[in-house]
Amino acid sequence: MKNSRRSYSLFLVLMAGAAGALAQTPQWKSVQLSAGMHLIQAEVAATEAQREEGLMYRDKMPANAGMLFVFGAPATQCMWMKNTPLPLSVAFIDAAGKIVNIEDMQPHTLDSHCSSKTVPVRYALEMHLGWFKQRNIKPGMNIGNLPPAR
Repeated sequence: MKNSRRSYSLFLVLMAGAAGALAQTPQWKSVQLSAGMHLIQAEVAATEAQREEGLMYRDKMPANAGMLFVFGAPATQCMWMKNTPLPLSVAFIDAAGKIVNIEDMQPHTLDSHCSSKTVPVRYALEMHLGWFKQRNIKPGMNIGNLPPAR
């Protein structure tokens, strides 16, 4: 009887841990984007709550994965790295899909990284630090298959 109680208790502890791990990795809608010949699997942050959370608390992300922030109206946008342990680069993208500027961001900082004030943007795409530079993706190039902004 003692062994079965211990086994059951261990089972409950393991299940609670698994549920907690799943709760920390939200299941967001994702899209496949293109940047030249490169494919990106991007989670979509389209609501204010999703944009506020972004990649916070994530300590890993696949190599060609990122997060696409979709904004309701074209404007100057700024990003920060509060509670974000991954070093990231962010591409600010206009409504037509053209990259306006790219900024590098360091983990756990509150520094603002903003789009160019002269061109309103509709999207921001966060990828691993240096991802755009390593693939020679620069401002003026297009990101394909962006979802329509609502």
